[in-house]
Amino acid sequence: MDVLSDAVTMMRSGRPHSNISRLPTRWGVRFPPTEGAGFHIVLVGTCWLLPEGTEPVRLSTGDIVLLPHESGHVLADDPDSPLTDFRIGPRVPEDEPDTGRIVAELLCGAYVLDRSRPHPLLAELPDVIHLPARVGHHPRLRAAIDLLGAELAAPGMGATASVSALLDLLLLYMLRTWFDDQSTGSSTGWPAALTDPAISAALHAMHAQPEASWTVRELGARAGLSRTVFAQRFTTLVGRPPMAYLTWWRMTVAARLLRETDASLSSVARRCGYSSEFAFAKTFKREFGVAPGFFRRQPEDTGS
Repeated sequence: MDVLSDAVTMMRSGRPHSNISRLPTRWGVRFPPTEGAGFHIVLVGTCWLLPEGTEPVRLSTGDIVLLPHESGHVLADDPDSPLTDFRIGPRVPEDEPDTGRIVAELLCGAYVLDRSRPHPLLAELPDVIHLPARVGHHPRLRAAIDLLGAELAAPGMGATASVSALLDLLLLYMLRTWFDDQSTGSSTGWPAALTDPAISAALHAMHAQPEASWTVRELGARAGLSRTVFAQRFTTLVGRPPMAYLTWWRMTVAARLLRETDASLSSVARRCGYSSEFAFAKTFKREFGVAPGFFRRQPEDTGS
């Protein structure tokens, strides 16, 4: 698994949903804050995105906006339009006369995310990710949008499974597109870490084999750097030292295993790089504040 896939997999919870909305003149929708992430894709027309606490963004046909932290926003044909509260399902405002004139068509969706332990790669995303339409750019992202739109417009056999899979694919493509765009000229942070051959090699090794007895020297060798240079570069780009990140990732994997499998504590410990169940439990309690067994018995709270 690569880092982006792992980060999304660890945070994704529940089933995403999506719909196509066809909107006539004078419309506005208020979306409440949630613990998930939302997106809007303008298929036809133009509209305004008014995020909570930031400047309005004008969206045109083909534009994509991803709201990773979903702190509440408004979508409208004009910033001064009257608003109605969001509801799930295809939407045409009830107070609008049926003139047959559609001025905007949007593909919208939302993801349920577990915010209890967000991967820093996703936690550090901006509140609004705007991906303007650019002819010839990001063909895979555009293909995923076309497929999802077709499934929603004319559902066939297996549509429930295909829409869910396409939504997961769309999320990855939106994030990949943003990281690719940000990596150009970026010298710090996760966009730089993911595109730095040395640091990405070390991250991939940690994610692929969290059970391995990694040392800074061995990870540096994977990266093709000396121990000191590797440790400094990793800390600068990732935001924490290599061993601190490895421990964080191991405990994140452990929490997922405890929640989703019946594996014994000793088995979970081994799969996360601990030969001693006692050492594993001590580290886990330091990270989560409770012992692994108690954590497993607690009801999961995704905040959704």
